[in-house]
Amino acid sequence: MEFAVAWCPRLPTGPGPLYDRLADAIQQDIVSGKLDVGSKLPPHRDLAHALGVSVGTIAKAYAEAERRGLVNAHVGRGSFIRSTLRGGSIPPRMPSLRPAGTRTGVIDLRCNTPPPVALSDALQDSLGALSLYEGLEAAVRYIQGSGLRSIRTVAADWLRRRHGIDRPADDLVQCNGGQHGIALVFSAVARPGDTILCESSTFYGARVAAEQLGLRLRGVSMDAEGMMPDALERAILESRSKLLFTIPTLHNPTTRTLGRNRREEIARIARQHDVTIFEDDAYHAYADAQERPPPIATFAPERTFYLASISKGLCPGLRLAFLVLPAGLGSEQIMRAVRALGYCPPALGGLIFSRWVENGTADRIAAEVQRECAVRLNIARSILGPHIAAPGAARTPHLWLPMPALDAERVVARALRADVEITPPDVSAVSGDADTGIRLCLGATESSEALESALTAVRTAIEGDERRRNEGII
Repeated sequence: MEFAVAWCPRLPTGPGPLYDRLADAIQQDIVSGKLDVGSKLPPHRDLAHALGVSVGTIAKAYAEAERRGLVNAHVGRGSFIRSTLRGGSIPPRMPSLRPAGTRTGVIDLRCNTPPPVALSDALQDSLGALSLYEGLEAAVRYIQGSGLRSIRTVAADWLRRRHGIDRPADDLVQCNGGQHGIALVFSAVARPGDTILCESSTFYGARVAAEQLGLRLRGVSMDAEGMMPDALERAILESRSKLLFTIPTLHNPTTRTLGRNRREEIARIARQHDVTIFEDDAYHAYADAQERPPPIATFAPERTFYLASISKGLCPGLRLAFLVLPAGLGSEQIMRAVRALGYCPPALGGLIFSRWVENGTADRIAAEVQRECAVRLNIARSILGPHIAAPGAARTPHLWLPMPALDAERVVARALRADVEITPPDVSAVSGDADTGIRLCLGATESSEALESALTAVRTAIEGDERRRNEGII
């Protein structure tokens, strides 16, 4: 039975992925006039029924059409043919940015990024404005290692307004994303063979950086709130470590958030034992402004490196983060690491961010990201319900599903057979008492419909394991 929709394309034949050919059909029908400027494409589910394909395929096709500049997607409203295409002017097709060897038809929940929102108009506006900017040549020249002062000045204002970090631009170093910031601090503060303390489960990127630099990570026990101060003090005394790496807000992977009292206690312990704190606050933007405690850096500014990721809160492709140095610390130690690990940060992403902050676009994008994050969290709760550990904030880009390690491995394998990829359960564990479970990244899919499909497959994988455990009980 044919499902009636306002527009139903004839799919071109060919060897390419189905979603790519559907994007080709959108482009062809724009050229032929079958799709008018400003017209709305059918909802994902309706077109999927009409064509007899999966909702995920439609979601990928619409995302590809947006990447080509054919449509604008608006959260909660749908996808519309771009008004800038009037007169049949179709942007040239750009080569696919998909990594070679990527499996088609697989929904990937492993990449922890902000959920996608419409950015095409903001990017085109910024690039157009920057093309008239007399200082644009700085974007393609070597610049000072800490980044252009104009960018850092704007970033200092952003951190003051949105993170509660009131520090001058001279105390900021522009980084090529948060991972770069982690590598900078690890290489500047520690030496091969040194031990760095962290939560018993931690960000996989920190594990990779430590391994690459010849450093050891030692996990500190956590409870339902996060790192336990008494366990931290014990680990300091036993390991004689002088560096603590911590993710106190929406901890990755467990989503736990430290309260104010515990943050003050950790700062006190670090000061007492002369330990440097490295606070990775990548998910600060997702916590409610009224509820989130101040950063640890506000309690121990003289010994805390503070990392704020723009990539995690706004746009991952900007590859932009800012590292705030401890108050009164000379920058030579960090600048030596900057020169060794990249010489200087790229300026173009920082210039786009600066314009977005100055004209209010950054605040608007951040609000849209938060709204989409709330939508996706509600979808996850409706599908996975009691399997989810309560996150430490009202919105979160990732979820934690606690379960025994063997069960987690089985769920990952069963989900993969259903074409859903999940982060392997053992990649975050640092110590034997680490929490076991599965991290799901809610922002990884191009659409909420694709997320719904993936989470349904995860629920089936979990419930299949539960039924298997109960078999034979009499």
